[in-house]
Amino acid sequence: MKEEEVVQSHWSYDAMAGKRRVFFVRECIISLFRFGGKDLGYKIIQRMLDIVLSLIALIVISPLILFIAILIKIDSPGPVFFKQYRIGVNRRRQGRGNYHGTEYRKIDMNGKRFVFYKFRTMYTDSRERFPELYEYNYTMEEFKNMVVQNSNDPRVTRIGKLLRKISLDELPNFINVLKGDMNIVGPRPDIWENIKYYPKEHLKKFSIKPGITCIAQIKGRGNLTFLQTNIYDLEYLEKRSLLFDLSIMYKTILVVVKRDGAF
Repeated sequence: MKEEEVVQSHWSYDAMAGKRRVFFVRECIISLFRFGGKDLGYKIIQRMLDIVLSLIALIVISPLILFIAILIKIDSPGPVFFKQYRIGVNRRRQGRGNYHGTEYRKIDMNGKRFVFYKFRTMYTDSRERFPELYEYNYTMEEFKNMVVQNSNDPRVTRIGKLLRKISLDELPNFINVLKGDMNIVGPRPDIWENIKYYPKEHLKKFSIKPGITCIAQIKGRGNLTFLQTNIYDLEYLEKRSLLFDLSIMYKTILVVVKRDGAF
């Protein structure tokens, strides 16, 4: 074989090998983003992404958090942060302890409760001033038509209205993500008083961790009813993947900037 033919042969082999390597890397990247919700790889990458993004967010916005804390303190007496028990992923059917004075271990709450963090946007004496808003007694017809947020909620402070309008009240949710109670993307966590009205088929949403944002957050947010929100959450349960999560994060930023459905 002539020298030129040998060189050409080696060049062709190297070129083909290079193409195969590029193809392999590309397929690995594509398969990575196509990880389904039941894949272990998806769960590992999702958790790593949650930790990294939450840490970055909390570090970057720390001056803003301090500024908001000062505004809340100036506006009304009370703590800066609002803490409330919410229901998370259903890894065990029952817990221990008390829930608003009730032995909730006797109650099937459909998930494990955890302490949920937000900036305080309501008056601290709201329960005394508006006890009717804390009764949580509805007919099924009333619950079907009940929206997630009330645009004229009398319990909300002046600064609270502003924070809700521009979605800054949710920033402390990143603490829950770091603790492992929540994901960045997942169904919004609810209180047990509302969950007890959920249709049985909607309880499937508690098979995964709750999150800061999900499909409902980019499809109407506070304008949606609880049942409409649940339907979107069940849709996410079927579609979730790394690529889908990234798409929801991106669309959430656009919705927040536009202030759609925020009250």
